[in-house]
Amino acid sequence: MKELRMGELEARFADIIWENEPISSGELSKLAFEALNWKKTTAFTVLRKLCDKGIFQNNHGTVTHVLTKDEYKSRRSEQFVENTFNGSLPAFIAAFTTKKQLSKEEIAELRRMVDEFEGK
Repeated sequence: MKELRMGELEARFADIIWENEPISSGELSKLAFEALNWKKTTAFTVLRKLCDKGIFQNNHGTVTHVLTKDEYKSRRSEQFVENTFNGSLPAFIAAFTTKKQLSKEEIAELRRMVDEFEGK
């Protein structure tokens, strides 16, 4: 699986695409200038990098997603758990909850999710 990490500015640029797609590359460079003060060359360079990562595609000047924002977040989360906790979701939850107390609602939601998963 390709590394899907994005820096803060790349993520802001990606949000522009997700919020406006399908979008022409020319319009995208204008929005990137307005939101990020990027020159056209910077926008196209970052777009190329995000396309190389398999997040977006630029087909004849029309930019669309390969991964939705939710799909991207899901894959990034999977990569984080895999790389940091050897793929162990229980180890991740244990580490997460050592500093943060889960609310009753969060615990109920986790139980619901596990029950739903077991039912599949």
